Amino acid sequence: MADIQLKDLVKSYGPTEVLHHIEGDIKDGEFIVIVGPSGCGKSTLLRMIAGLETVTSGEIAIGGKRVNELEPASRDIAMVFQNYALYPHMSVRENMAYGLKIRKLSKEEINRRVEEAAEILEIKQYLDRKPRQLSGGQRQRVAMGRAIVRDPQVFLFDEPLSNLDAKLRVQMRLEIRKLQQRLGVTSIYVTHDQVEAMTLGDRLMVLNGGYVEQFGTPIELYDRPASVFVAGFIGSPAMNFLPAEVQNGQAVLPGGAQVPVMGQHSGQATFGIRPEHLQADEAGPIAIQIDMLEQLGANTLLHGRLQGTDHTLVASVPGHATDAPGTLRRFAVPAERSHLFDATSGKRLAD
Repeated sequence: MADIQLKDLVKSYGPTEVLHHIEGDIKDGEFIVIVGPSGCGKSTLLRMIAGLETVTSGEIAIGGKRVNELEPASRDIAMVFQNYALYPHMSVRENMAYGLKIRKLSKEEINRRVEEAAEILEIKQYLDRKPRQLSGGQRQRVAMGRAIVRDPQVFLFDEPLSNLDAKLRVQMRLEIRKLQQRLGVTSIYVTHDQVEAMTLGDRLMVLNGGYVEQFGTPIELYDRPASVFVAGFIGSPAMNFLPAEVQNGQAVLPGGAQVPVMGQHSGQATFGIRPEHLQADEAGPIAIQIDMLEQLGANTLLHGRLQGTDHTLVASVPGHATDAPGTLRRFAVPAERSHLFDATSGKRLAD
């Protein structure tokens, strides 16, 4: 077990800098999720921690020890990949035991660790099968078992569930979380799926274009996003954004609607409100002309436009709404649920 420090990390390929001054302290036993869109640098950062990519500048420390120059095998980490990376000609037992044989552990110790990991992952009945005889979820369990038997200081997961169907992904991410809590091993998990990130992580590091936009708990990112990017990326459906003129605790929206906001700001800003925080109210200041409904069972998403404008909005209402296209619905906005961002930088304005 170990804590991890990322200090002013930079990664460049030739003259092109792809990761910019990454900072982060990860506590012993913590589950950290690195999340962001494709191409933002998530996997590159993970591979730097693993030793599969060199560090251009800055420092990585694991358990208080600088590891920049250490080979991957010397960092006491175990990595679980997207494509499982199992040897097709070996049985499940042989795949799980292979790394331990390389380390020249005794046969008895290897068998003990494999059996113990197989018990935890509920794959004992598959130990003598080949990978081709397993489903995708079973292969992913084997890949995790191969990591567990090494008893590493750190687990690294590189989008391990992306090859699974939606139902199995939900099941497997819960199993990964329970497994990590049971073992208590410091873990870093990369995904582009913000729902997966919110479900799994003690804290989330949101990357955008190689920069850390925010590093905090899922609730911190949901309730107080540090930027328009984080606000739009975390939460499903995404936050609504509208240009606004702010004065005296009121934001004037396109079309003239006025809504209350927190803080003492004045001037141009970007106003944000989550669909689930719009409150149906016949006297509310926001009027949405409905274009389309999404019936989700427990709730309905109303897609439309702010009355008299081309600005799109989404509202989430409980139950089965039946509004016809063209219907006008009005909503109130609680000031404590509204968000203001700088109109130029996109950074959050203080409440």
